[in-house]
Amino acid sequence: MRTVLIIDDNPAVGEALSLLLSLHDIRPLIALTQKEGLELLERESVDVVIQDMNFTADTTSGEEGVALFRAIRQRHTDLPVVLLTAWTHLETAVELVKAGAADYLAKPWDDTKLLATVENLLELSESTREVTRTRQERRRRRDALHRTYELDGLVFASDAMAQTLELACQVARSPVPVLITGPNGAGKERIAAIVHANSAVRSGAFVAVNCGALPGELIEAELFGADAGAYTGANKAREGRFELADGGTLFLDEIGNLPLSGQVKLLRVLETGQFERLGSGRTRQVKVRVLSATNADLKAMVRAGTFREDLYYRLNVIEVNLPPLAERSDDILPLAEHFLDGRAALGDAAREVLLGYPWPGNVRELKNAIERAALLAGDGVITPPLLNLPQHTPQAARNLDEPSRESVEAALHKADGVVSRAAQALGLSRQALYRRMERYGLAAQS
Repeated sequence: MRTVLIIDDNPAVGEALSLLLSLHDIRPLIALTQKEGLELLERESVDVVIQDMNFTADTTSGEEGVALFRAIRQRHTDLPVVLLTAWTHLETAVELVKAGAADYLAKPWDDTKLLATVENLLELSESTREVTRTRQERRRRRDALHRTYELDGLVFASDAMAQTLELACQVARSPVPVLITGPNGAGKERIAAIVHANSAVRSGAFVAVNCGALPGELIEAELFGADAGAYTGANKAREGRFELADGGTLFLDEIGNLPLSGQVKLLRVLETGQFERLGSGRTRQVKVRVLSATNADLKAMVRAGTFREDLYYRLNVIEVNLPPLAERSDDILPLAEHFLDGRAALGDAAREVLLGYPWPGNVRELKNAIERAALLAGDGVITPPLLNLPQHTPQAARNLDEPSRESVEAALHKADGVVSRAAQALGLSRQALYRRMERYGLAAQS
């Protein structure tokens, strides 16, 4: 139940506030001394504190109130504290607000304003706990992945990437073919390397070939090898990638570019482990774990007759989908810091630009942008111009549930600072809105 601790040496004040809060389904706790209040905080789960600033006959110093606030802030850093004061001059209260107090209210207080303040802070406290739980769960999930599997130094923070890695590592233990799907530049080869590193053949070679980077007439020679004279320029025999990967893993990137003739031979290798080099009649036998990747719609290619249906189902025993960077925005800043490697600092404005940009080139584009900016910034601070990103519309670049800072500020203003109403207007939950407010550095209003 939502709980508010009232610390005030005047029993009448405690009773009045207790009755007011109880009528609105808020559990009140009352402490008549600073010592009692601090002890209650250690024993009870408290969401908000309302504390008096006047605990002595001297109503102008408030030294004990200041000391109490500092003691609460030291022991409970994120606990919202509302100050009650009967002073005519409120300079000290204002200074404490700057030091972290949630708000101050003058005695006698206005019930409506006090309740609005407390309700907002209770929502904030709930959201803060939810954010903390989410962060802790993500951290536990990442730590478990790092403890259990070899992740090849991959940097990530998003749930989407954690799910992808969990699936990739689980299927790694089985020898079945895996198809890795996702856009260019998202890191499909890194996922393939992680599958290999956690497989039964991890002590063997990991051989990668990009089927889209070679002319069609050379792909088969690259994969299966060729004897001398098999084609123009083949002056000597050469091993193909399957032979090089024997006992290990072969990663076929951009598998959709493999010509139909090569698809037939690949299907045979997958089924029997057998193939012949170009220009050779001798059958060779290999044992290779095959991983493949594509950014193309292979199902559409099957319907169009440009990709064999039997090969598609043979390759796609397990599909691991790697989401684009725009769909895992929690990875953007950790990756940027990783690519910087301490060479420069990211300014706040640059961070905002990085989070708002759609990253059509995915992780590869982010790395290039950071490398360029770091070079130009030297050991200074990276600003938006140094990132040199193309112009875009922030609203279009974000997900539909990702309003801009200006939209959040406007909604809060229109809702008179009531977070629940602003969240409803933006089509978000309260927790989601608080996460945006935290990201944009916006404080809850009273």
